[in-house]
Amino acid sequence: MIRLYDNGVYLVNGTEIIEDTSDSAAALQQKCGTVPSKEEASKGTMAYGILESHNTSGNMENLQIKFDKLTSHDITFVGIIQTARASGLEKFPVPYVLTNCHNSLCAVGGTINEDDHMFGLSCAKKYGGMYVPPHQAVIHQFAREMLAGGGKMLLGSDSHTRYGALGTMAMGEGGPELVKQLLNRTYDIARPGVVAIYLTGEPQKGVGPQDIALAIIGAVFANGYVKNKVMEFVGDGVSKLSADFRIGVDVMTTETTCLSSIWTTDDKIKEFYEIHKRPDDYKELKPADVAYYDGMVYVDLSKIKPMIAMPFHPSNVYTIEELNANLMDILDDVEKKALVSLDNNNINYTLKDKVHNGKLYVEQGVIAGCAGGGFENICDAADILRGKNIGADEFSLSVYPSSQPVFMELVKNGRIADLMATGATVRSAFCGPCFGAGDVPPNNGLSIRHSTRNFPNREGSKVTNGQIASVALMDARSIAATAANQGYLTAATDIDVEFTKPKYFFDSTIYENRVYDGVGKADTSAEIKFGPNIKDWPEMTALTDNMVLKVVSEIHDPVTTTDELIPSGETSSFRSNPLGLAEFTLSRKDPEYVGKAKEVQKAEKARIAREDIFAACPEIKEVFEKINGTFAVKPEETQIGSMIYAVKPGDGSAREQAASCQKVLGGMANIAKEYATKRYRSNLINWGMLPFLYPDEIPFSKGDYIFIKDIKKAVQEKAEVIKAYVVGKDMQEFELRLGDLTEDEREIITKGCLINYYKG
Repeated sequence: MIRLYDNGVYLVNGTEIIEDTSDSAAALQQKCGTVPSKEEASKGTMAYGILESHNTSGNMENLQIKFDKLTSHDITFVGIIQTARASGLEKFPVPYVLTNCHNSLCAVGGTINEDDHMFGLSCAKKYGGMYVPPHQAVIHQFAREMLAGGGKMLLGSDSHTRYGALGTMAMGEGGPELVKQLLNRTYDIARPGVVAIYLTGEPQKGVGPQDIALAIIGAVFANGYVKNKVMEFVGDGVSKLSADFRIGVDVMTTETTCLSSIWTTDDKIKEFYEIHKRPDDYKELKPADVAYYDGMVYVDLSKIKPMIAMPFHPSNVYTIEELNANLMDILDDVEKKALVSLDNNNINYTLKDKVHNGKLYVEQGVIAGCAGGGFENICDAADILRGKNIGADEFSLSVYPSSQPVFMELVKNGRIADLMATGATVRSAFCGPCFGAGDVPPNNGLSIRHSTRNFPNREGSKVTNGQIASVALMDARSIAATAANQGYLTAATDIDVEFTKPKYFFDSTIYENRVYDGVGKADTSAEIKFGPNIKDWPEMTALTDNMVLKVVSEIHDPVTTTDELIPSGETSSFRSNPLGLAEFTLSRKDPEYVGKAKEVQKAEKARIAREDIFAACPEIKEVFEKINGTFAVKPEETQIGSMIYAVKPGDGSAREQAASCQKVLGGMANIAKEYATKRYRSNLINWGMLPFLYPDEIPFSKGDYIFIKDIKKAVQEKAEVIKAYVVGKDMQEFELRLGDLTEDEREIITKGCLINYYKG
C-alpha cells in the first residue's frame, strides 16, 4: 500500500524511479545518457523552482522568502495586526486577507467576538486589506477559490495553510512570521529537503481523500520521514484524482509535520481556475526531466481502503476493516495510548462500551471545514444517504459546507435537500467542530469527523472538569455510510451506491456582494475600531547576562500539542486580550501552571520596578544565596522567569498563543528533547523565549530552579553548548543547546521579543 524508500531517489521523466544506491549511476547513464549530481538534480524539483523565485538572499542554502499573499482568521489576525502596529506598520505591503471562520459562532464573552470582526474590517480599510465576513467561507476554502496561483507562495497564520494541489506552495506559521512580511521583512529558513510522494493507481470506489491522507500520515508521522520538509506529489496517479480530491489529501499534509507541499498540475487544475474565473492564475508544474528527492513515499492508491484515525492523534490509523475485525484488541490499545494524554485527571476512559452486538457504535458524525466541507465530499455523502435516515436515537450528523458558493451550489443541485431529508443538519461555513467550538459530543461520546485533528479536548470537552469525549477521523463517504446504518461503524466500500458526480458551478457574486476588498487602497484616515477586550501587548524586557528559571510544568507525554499548551475552543474568544487569554495556559493539562508562573513573575516585575525582589517572591532569596555560593550574581541584574519542560512540544496548530501566553506570564524558555514543528519553535523565538534542547533524562524536576550563567553572551556568540545548573542540588551542572539560530533570531531573543526587535 505505502512504501518509504530508505535512500534518496532520482525521478526521471516524472515516472521512472531510481533509488540512490551504488547502482544508481549506471541506471541514470542508461536512462539519461548522463549522471547528474545530486546537487544539480535537486534543482529539478518543483519546490526548488518556486523557492528560488521567491528567495531574496541570493543564497539557496539560506533562504529569505517574500510571500505573494498572506491570510489569517479571527483567532490570529488581531494579535498579528496589534504586533505589527506596535512595530511600525503603515500599510499592508502585500494582499492580506482576514477571514472570520473560527470564533464566529461563539457566544462566550458577550460582544468580544464581533468586536474583533469589526477591528478586522476597520484594519482592512486603514491598511489596505481584504475582509471576509463570518459564515462566508472557511479560511482555506476562500484561499483556494480566490487567492491561490500556480507557482505562487502564500503564508497563513493557520497550520493547515496548504494549497499545493493548486500549484501554490503555502505554509502555516505563527503570527510573528506574518508580522515580518507586513513589515517588509523576510521568512528566513535553511533550504528544506524535498520528499516525493509518488502516487500510482486509482482509488477504489468509496475511498476518499481523507483515507489516502490518513494512510500517508500513519506511515510517516512517528518516524519523522517528512518533518520540516516539502512534500512533492508526483506520479501517474495524480491525474486520476479530481481537483477536489487532491485538495482533500493536500490539506492533511500538515499532520505529517512537513513544512509545505506542492503537486504537479494538469488540465483538471486548469479547469479549477477556469471555474473560479481566474484562468490566468493557472500554471503547469512538473519536475524537470531528472529530479533528485531526499526520500520517496510510494503510494498505490488502489490498495488503500477506508481508514480511521482513532483517538487521540491523526497518526493512530487503522483500516475500518481491520478495526471491525479486531475490535476489542484495538480498543484496548487505544485506551492504553489514551492514558498518556489523560494522566492525572482521574478519567475512567473506555470505548469498549460502544460495542453492541460486535459492532462499534458512534454517537456523532461531522463533515466540516477545510478538509471535509468540500463540494465533492458532500455530494458523495448525499448520494450514500439518499433515501435513508440517520434514526431517532443518539446518533446525529452535521454538515458544514466550506464556503457560501459551495453551499449555494449544493442547494441548487438538491444535495442539501437530500441531506436534510435524512435528519442531518446543515450549517454555515465554520471551523468550530475542528477546534472545539461547535458540535461538542456528549460526555463519553465518540464522534467520527471528516476534519483535520482529533487531539484530546479538540472536540470541546474538558478533561480537568471530568469531561471526556473522543474524535476519530474518517472520510465523508464512510461517515455517510455509518450514518446510513444509524451510527454503526461502516466503510463506504461496503455500501452499494452510484456516485452521481454533479458538475460544480461557482457563483462569484456571493463574494462580490459581501467581501470587502481594499487591497492596494489603504485609507490612512480610517479609524480602527477597538472593542473593550482588545488589549495591547504588555512590555517585555530584554535578555540579561544571567538567568534564573523555575520549572513550573513538567510534561512527559511523547508529544504535546499546542491545544494542550493553550486550549482552543471557547477560550479563543479571549484571543485579543493577551493577559486574559493567558489565564487559560495549560489549563487542560496542568491547571496549577498559571498560578505558579505568576508567583515567579512577581520577582521579575519587582526587579524591573527596582523593588525588593525577595519581598515579592520570598523563595527567590534562598535561590540566590545558593547561586552566590558558587557564582557572584546580582539579583537585580538577573532575569527571573518560569519554564516548561516537555518531551516534544508544539504539534498541531500554528497559533502563536501557545508561546505568547507563556511569555506574558513570565515564561522565558522551554526545554525539550525536540520540537514537534518548526512553527512552534519559531513562535518561541519570536516571543523572545529560549528554545533549549536537552536530549537526555532531565536532571531537574518540577519546582526546581535552574541558573544559566552568561546566557546573553552564549546567544550572541553562537555557543554550541550552554552550561546550566540545578539550584539546590549542589549546583548540579548540565548542558543545554539552542540548535541553529539565524542572526535575526539571536537578536530577537536578546531584545526580548519581535516587537522590541523592530522598535530598535
